Amino acid sequence: MQYFVLPKKTMSSQILQSLQKEIAHYIDGGICIAFSGGVDSSVLLKIACQLAQKKQKKIHAVLFDTFLHAKGDVISAKEVAKECGAVFSVLPINELENPLLQNNPKDRCYQCKKFLFTKLLAFAKQNHCHTVLDGTNEDDLHVYRPGLKALEELHIVSPLAKLHITKKQVRMLAQEMGLSVACRPSNSCLATRLAYGMALDAALLSKIEQGELFLQQLGFYQIRLRIHEDILRIEISPEQMPLLAEKIEQVRAYFQKFGWKHTTVDLFGFRSGTMDL
Repeated sequence: MQYFVLPKKTMSSQILQSLQKEIAHYIDGGICIAFSGGVDSSVLLKIACQLAQKKQKKIHAVLFDTFLHAKGDVISAKEVAKECGAVFSVLPINELENPLLQNNPKDRCYQCKKFLFTKLLAFAKQNHCHTVLDGTNEDDLHVYRPGLKALEELHIVSPLAKLHITKKQVRMLAQEMGLSVACRPSNSCLATRLAYGMALDAALLSKIEQGELFLQQLGFYQIRLRIHEDILRIEISPEQMPLLAEKIEQVRAYFQKFGWKHTTVDLFGFRSGTMDL
């Protein structure tokens, strides 16, 4: 898989110090971090582990192993948690045990976050952690994210958002800190690939996950496959359109066997949250 290339810049010590000061408030009471292995939660985990080490405490990094998240996340997240020096745990959860999620409703993100983080809070309590952190950043506050309401209701702490730290700044921090995921493309739950109201079908979501993996193996780094009834819409980064032209026969042959009537390419390229437009 290819990754984003970031320019070399000096890290803003002010941003780092602000994060350290914010996270330090929770070290003594114990911290559990909702950890995906992505750049946002990895920056929080690294800083928390550094602060905790000075007090001979452990930080719990907990990954949701769920029906709606790519299985490859578990392997990479475990590696990053080890890199940071955290106690890594996997919390298996099937979101479809919650009937409110089964038909991908408009408030799915709210219902899902409420379901997942309620279970994480129970895990944190069992492991004597008074605070749960998550990697919501400033950019997330300016798009449709109904799940943020659930985090607020459950008193989950989001240091990046609280300090108005953007995704670009998070990537720069990760790069300066030497984290291996500094340039890792962002990801989201597989339900974001479906139009609201479509049933969250295991076979369909598996096809989507396999299709995105296929495109990654061809060299595409930021991908979404979106489904609109019998139409498959491919989103890739605009700068990789020439690569798609080179690989078009392979792409056509692969997706033809999946049975969609139409396979299209979004000329606007990858855009987060296009199902909310």
